[in-house]
Amino acid sequence: MLWLGALAACSPAFLSAPAPEVGAVAPEISLQSLQGELMSLVDLRGQVVLINFWATWCGPCKLEMPAIQARYNDGGFAVLAVDFDEPADRVQAFVNDLDLSFSILLDPGGVVQELYRVRGYPTTFFVDADGIIRVLHIGEMSEEILDQYLAQMGVRP
Repeated sequence: MLWLGALAACSPAFLSAPAPEVGAVAPEISLQSLQGELMSLVDLRGQVVLINFWATWCGPCKLEMPAIQARYNDGGFAVLAVDFDEPADRVQAFVNDLDLSFSILLDPGGVVQELYRVRGYPTTFFVDADGIIRVLHIGEMSEEILDQYLAQMGVRP
């Protein structure tokens, strides 16, 4: 029993890494999608990627998802929507309710959210084709703000 306490006292190695920031390489993400497919950020190199951290209980998350879906339908970028440690059936109901078609990733234990130092929902990172974080937005994005960030990334409607 003593070893459990010692283990709990150790902080995960990734927390000693610098927090993700604009201008830095985005930390690797490798999570399962709702369909059970392993998805990795590195596999999307060469594309602009919107990484959205969210939860089903988050009102602002639900409000911004239709705008993300609408712009995703226009093409030009990938989406990794990382849900915070919720059961797959609850996440699937949310996805069905909003008719979302981009990649929804499950983050058991919130490990990737901790790696990205997410402290509020929604939190969105815009990563360029070289894997560099170019924009960090905390809070709900309006359609106008989303369009502005995507234009800044070179993605046009």
